[in-house]
Amino acid sequence: MASAQTDRTRPAPQPLAPGERPLALWVSVGVCVALAVAVLVGAFTITDLSRRGGSLPGAIFLAGVFALLAQGMFRVRYRAVLGFEALLAFQIVVTALALVVASTIVAALGCVAAIALAGTLFWKLVGVMGRIQASDSQRR
Repeated sequence: MASAQTDRTRPAPQPLAPGERPLALWVSVGVCVALAVAVLVGAFTITDLSRRGGSLPGAIFLAGVFALLAQGMFRVRYRAVLGFEALLAFQIVVTALALVVASTIVAALGCVAAIALAGTLFWKLVGVMGRIQASDSQRR
């Protein structure tokens, strides 16, 4: 009963204006582009990548996924934002597990900072996704 009351009093999200991209979306696109470039630079500059547990085809694939996510989010596609949110959620969980085994204060603070930043971006993107859905339903 309480959720029904909340649904009636919560305002509907405002649809995105044509060409509008909220700040959280710009940040997400920037993160994806930076990760794609970092993966490629790392793959091409590390000698004996396979000995360190990586491969050049794997790095190119991962960079391609980040590039496609960035392109989809730049085009304000709901599924691209959802995919990036899934990656953010995975990163938050893995970083929380790393926090459990952090051996120094600096490592622990780094984990907490990463969780806080990713969690904030995740939460902001939830609102953006609602606005994207409102825009899509308004167009239909």
